[in-house]
Amino acid sequence: MAHDTVTPHAADPPATRSAKHGLIARGQAALHTKPLLGPLVVLLLASLFFSVWVGSRFSDPLNISLIVQQVQIIGMVGIAQTLVVLTAGIDLSVGAITVLASVVMGKLAVDSGLPVLPALLLGLVTGGVCGGLNGTLVTRFRIPPFIATLGTLSVFSALTLFYSQSETIRAQDVPSLLSWPGRSIHVLGTEVTYSSLLMVGCFATVAYLLRGTAWGAHLHAVGDNPDGARLSGIRTDRVLLSVYVVAGVICGLAAWFLIGRIGSVSPQAGENLNLQSITAVVIGGTSLFGGRGHVLGTLLGSLIVGVFSSGLALAGVEALWQVFTVGVLVVVAVAADQWIRKVTA
Repeated sequence: MAHDTVTPHAADPPATRSAKHGLIARGQAALHTKPLLGPLVVLLLASLFFSVWVGSRFSDPLNISLIVQQVQIIGMVGIAQTLVVLTAGIDLSVGAITVLASVVMGKLAVDSGLPVLPALLLGLVTGGVCGGLNGTLVTRFRIPPFIATLGTLSVFSALTLFYSQSETIRAQDVPSLLSWPGRSIHVLGTEVTYSSLLMVGCFATVAYLLRGTAWGAHLHAVGDNPDGARLSGIRTDRVLLSVYVVAGVICGLAAWFLIGRIGSVSPQAGENLNLQSITAVVIGGTSLFGGRGHVLGTLLGSLIVGVFSSGLALAGVEALWQVFTVGVLVVVAVAADQWIRKVTA
């Protein structure tokens, strides 16, 4: 008696495998052309997850306000870091510039008796000068950004300790204008600080400069292909120098926000800002290889870190596992960037 034989089939027929491959390729292309899509989806999913896991404590407007307040300094310094990373560089000194500028503002206004507004402006100038030094080392002396800013990190940190004499200016001695960013207004049942609103304004302004001006186009061109940009007539060194100066000034603004956030002027503040800013930039989808990314992605990246930190803390997870989670996010983000870049290969 003859028996019907059954021929084993592949797990997926060629047509199915082709459809899956096409779907993955379309997703890869979408993430390449829309760098904000990935971090936005992660932020929404993380918020939904913690809203279900933790409950109303996470989604409470007060907690949302606290998350924004916690990430506002990282977000501001992250803007500066994003500008540098878009040029295929990296700035390890942004945190040190921020703290130095804050000390300059506080010491001039409190100890030197300078009017607060000029002290504030000189703090911004300090940030710009520090950024200009970084830019000069990169453009004039051809020192790789990583090495140049690693050196100036130590220089700016030492200057901070020298100028401040390692002393903290107490909150009661800080002039009201310097602490003004930390004040809040009542919005939709919660408290929103002025610095949070100003941070959003800074993100919007820089996003416009990057997408709607010739300077932004030149910046992206230098980060994507510096030799091609040079051959097309772009003064690449001038663009790079301007990027570092603007980044320094933004760090000066972050210094003002830092004073408002902690209420005092401390040379020990912001110890982890350098790594935190890189974390926000990477998780936000900006490529470490330059030329691709969006500054608003850094805002999303900052919020993602804030959401995970707040959600895990409310769930009772130990602090070491919160740090572990952020590290995993960074590794996944870099791996995703490598995969997305293959769309052009």
